[in-house]
Amino acid sequence: MSHRTATAIAAVGLACSLLAPAPARAQQPVVVNCTFELEWCEALRVKFEAVTGAKAAVSRKTDGEVLAQLKAEAGNPRFDVWHSAGPDVVAIANKEKLLDSYKSPKLGELHDWAQKAAAGTNYTLTPIYTGVIGFGYNSDLLAKKGMPVPKCWADLTNPAYKNEIQMADPSTSGTALTMVTTILQIMGDDKGFAFLKEMHKNVNQYTRSGTAGIRAAGRGETTIGIAFLHDSVAQAVQGFPVKTVAPCEGTGFEMPGVAIVKDAKNLEGAKKWYDFVLSVDGQNVSFDQNKFQLQSNKNAKLHPLAPKPDQVKLINYDILKYSTDETRKVVLDRFEKEVKTAPK
Repeated sequence: MSHRTATAIAAVGLACSLLAPAPARAQQPVVVNCTFELEWCEALRVKFEAVTGAKAAVSRKTDGEVLAQLKAEAGNPRFDVWHSAGPDVVAIANKEKLLDSYKSPKLGELHDWAQKAAAGTNYTLTPIYTGVIGFGYNSDLLAKKGMPVPKCWADLTNPAYKNEIQMADPSTSGTALTMVTTILQIMGDDKGFAFLKEMHKNVNQYTRSGTAGIRAAGRGETTIGIAFLHDSVAQAVQGFPVKTVAPCEGTGFEMPGVAIVKDAKNLEGAKKWYDFVLSVDGQNVSFDQNKFQLQSNKNAKLHPLAPKPDQVKLINYDILKYSTDETRKVVLDRFEKEVKTAPK
């Protein structure tokens, strides 16, 4: 073979390699900013790669950190997916057009509440789960003290529960703030604060942590703890005599979801991650990690002790109503002045 022929063949081979379709080249991982606990994020990555054959690079950051990064990198982002984002911070990101709209083919597998929430954001955010606010009680203590079984928010003002309720301080806990704003949206501001003031007579402690009250109920240190239902279920799963209550009047919730970053460099990988975390395989990772939220996919695993979706009455809860610094301050100031300092 002549030198000229060999050179020509080599040139053709080089051209073919450059023109080869993307899958033939080194696969680029989808870059995910994950706000869950690190172990949970890592478990999602492992399952995603096993199910899809694609690669993912996952780092753990808070909502605030992700939003700040989004703003700083607008037009040239260094990550593709936000997992998972709260509706309040997504509302801010949407105003600045930092997220892409995407209607996943998995939408039809989701509960109606998740489909409606996704449509409400123009599909820039699709819920992964909902964390429902309510309370749990220690059934052993309740029976021992001869107290009635609480079923509704209104029951928590019953004098029978004097010094038997524990909840977090809404100034330090998102759990408690969700409870307070739920009451305000069910009853209205004035009646809501009157209820909280009355319930205050039964509260033995306002803790810093949102899960402290339900953990105290599990250990028998208090009878009733205000909590997200999945945290109450977690106590029962660990063997504590805790019964979980979804209040009869209805209740509020958190609803984190998955979002694709505007101008994502790996858009196809981002869509794969999005579809995966809405799928049964993706959502069952939460169950395997001992998380007991109500998953958005209708066919995802549900622990036997967790409230069934049809047993939970969700109110028309406006997650964004108290999401600004100004509106939050008004609520917290009024809680401090009218509730925490009220005589017992």
